[in-house]
Amino acid sequence: MISKNKIKQKGQIYLMLSPNLILFFTLSVYPIIWVIRFMFYQYGGPGTGEPIFIGLDNFRRIFTKDPIFWKSVINTLVYAGGKILLVLPLAFFAAMMLTKKNLKGVGAFRAILFMPTILSSAVMALVFYLLFNAYNGEINKYLMTLNIIDQPINWLSAKNAMKVIVITSVWGGIGNYMIYFIAGLQGISNEVYESADIEGANFTQKLFCITIPMLGPVLKMIMMIAIVTAFQDMSSIMVMTEGGPINSTMVMFLYAYQFFFPISPGSLVSTQFGYGASVSFVSACIVGIITIAFLRFSRKLDEIY
Repeated sequence: MISKNKIKQKGQIYLMLSPNLILFFTLSVYPIIWVIRFMFYQYGGPGTGEPIFIGLDNFRRIFTKDPIFWKSVINTLVYAGGKILLVLPLAFFAAMMLTKKNLKGVGAFRAILFMPTILSSAVMALVFYLLFNAYNGEINKYLMTLNIIDQPINWLSAKNAMKVIVITSVWGGIGNYMIYFIAGLQGISNEVYESADIEGANFTQKLFCITIPMLGPVLKMIMMIAIVTAFQDMSSIMVMTEGGPINSTMVMFLYAYQFFFPISPGSLVSTQFGYGASVSFVSACIVGIITIAFLRFSRKLDEIY
C-alpha cells in the first residue's frame, strides 16, 4: 500500500511539472494534432465556411500538380548545403584560433563573433537587405568607388539572391557554432598534444589525427543542429526576398507558411489551411529522412580514439 508521504511527494512532483506539461501539450501536441487533422480537408481558415473532407487530394496535388513545392525543396537543399559547408569550417577555424593560450583579447574576439547570434534574424536580414540593395546599397557603393564594377549589381536578382541569403545566414551562425566547437576543443586533454609534440607531429597531423577524431561526438551534435536549423530557416528569406524573385529563394517551410499567413498584401497565394498542413507534413518528412540518414552514416563519429 502506498503511504501518504509518497502520494504527497508524487503530487508535488506533478504540480511542479504541470506548467511545462500544459505548455507542451498546448503549444506542441495540440498544433500537431490540428495539422494532421486538416491535411485531409479543404479549408481556407476562419470565415471561409466549414472544412470539406477531400481525403488524399492535398497530397495528390503536392506530388503531381505543384512544381513550386519541389522547386522549394531543391532551393532548401541548396541553401542548407551552402550554409553548412561554409559556416562549420569557419566556426571551427575561429574556435581553433580563440582557444590558443598566447592570444590576447580572446574574450573580446569571442564576444564580437558571438554578437550576431543574439540579434533577431529579421533585423539581421534587414541590415543585409540594405547593404546589398541594388540602388543605394553600401556594397555597390564601395565596389564602384574602388572601380571594381562600373554599374550597380542587382544582388537580390534570381541569379544572386540565394548567394546573398547564404552569406547572411553564415554571418549570423558562426558565433553559435564557434561556442560549441570551443567547448569540444577544451575537452581535449593537453597531454595528448604534448605527446604528439614529443613524437614530432606537425599541425596538420595533430589536426587530422587528434583534434577532429576526438571531436567526433561533439562534431556529430554540431552537424545535427546545423542540418535541422538550416532546413528550418525562413525568417531571413521572408524579410529579404519573400521567396522571390520567381520563387528562386522559396524554401519548404516558407512555402508552407504562406498558406497559413500570406507574406504580403499582394501575395498571389490565398489562405489554404488544409493544403498548408499537407505541405508542412511532407516537408517535415523530408527533413526527418535526411536527419535519419545523417544519424545512420555518422555513427563512426561516436567513437573517440
